[in-house]
Amino acid sequence: MNEIITKAKKFHLGILDRYLLKQLLETFFPGIVVFTSLVFASDQFLYLVKQISNYGIPFKVAFLAVLLQMPYIIVFTIPMAILLATILTFNRFNTNNEITIMRACGINLRRLALPVLIFSFAAAISSFFINEFVVPAANTQARNLMLWAIMQKNLPDSKTNFSFKEFDVNKQLKRLFYINKYENKNIEGVTVLDLSRKEMIQVMQAKRAEAMPDKWKFYDAVNYTISRNGKIMNTAVFKESSMNTVFNLNKLKKLHKAGELNFFELAKYINSIEKEEKDNPELAELRIRLYEKISLPATCFLISIIGIPLAITPPRARFNRGLLFSILIIFLYYILRAVSTSLGEAQILTPLLAAWSPNIIILISGCLLFYQKEFLVR
Repeated sequence: MNEIITKAKKFHLGILDRYLLKQLLETFFPGIVVFTSLVFASDQFLYLVKQISNYGIPFKVAFLAVLLQMPYIIVFTIPMAILLATILTFNRFNTNNEITIMRACGINLRRLALPVLIFSFAAAISSFFINEFVVPAANTQARNLMLWAIMQKNLPDSKTNFSFKEFDVNKQLKRLFYINKYENKNIEGVTVLDLSRKEMIQVMQAKRAEAMPDKWKFYDAVNYTISRNGKIMNTAVFKESSMNTVFNLNKLKKLHKAGELNFFELAKYINSIEKEEKDNPELAELRIRLYEKISLPATCFLISIIGIPLAITPPRARFNRGLLFSILIIFLYYILRAVSTSLGEAQILTPLLAAWSPNIIILISGCLLFYQKEFLVR
């Protein structure tokens, strides 16, 4: 009985463990906020501008769709925050000679790393559950919101004499719409300048129009076909005419399909595609996304191993290199992940290796550095 109690006590968090965890938490949560804000301000802000300019989506709708991407961003920033918290904490201990004192008391680096590994493992589990349950639901809601916005055609109600642009897939101006009056879903007095053809320009004028998800219908319309040198080539009068738009709802519904499914749903989806088309080029990308649902949360655990030895500098080095190291490692890691993903999508690497190779490199590098600091440097 005494042996069982003795073993159980070994698993209790001691003063040292609680002290380390407290220091980690003090840096971890601000790190989440900082890195999430940076990603949001750069990547997601550009996405917001794109939705407003290309699709004419109202700012509040586009902003809400961007906010729904926040869980996905947090999954990416958790490893960044763990690395920052680990490096800054151990760098502070090293600068204050606490590492030297602990080692003099017989506490080795492996013992100091234990609470960090426990903390990073808990973060990896949390990241997995966020990525498995919260992210798919948020992505689905964001996609539905965008579909609704496009189907509404985002015309400002009760407004007169306004225009908006429609762009093609190459971000070139395709059509310019001028509307005389829009109220209660009724469009009156429409002029459309169509630049989709290189050899000619078409001008459509209609008394009224109806906006649909994938096309516009015009009533009592006149269509002028003008050559590039300004000569009228043809004039046609229509009681009813339609014009397709670049909005492809079926394509939009398939967009980020992998992000809207959890691990088991995505695996089932891949199997269904494989039965129909074994040579489908989307399979490699989908398999990478499947393996990333495990490899990305695992990064939280593995990246802390490389953070501990990098934070420990020679005693006389008073310069705090924590922030510099964390930014450099994060930058190199995500470049490596982008390269491996691209190689996997090009089928140069297998999907499994493409998803896990950055983690393997991080693990090997971390173990080598940890071994050097623990056994070779005194």
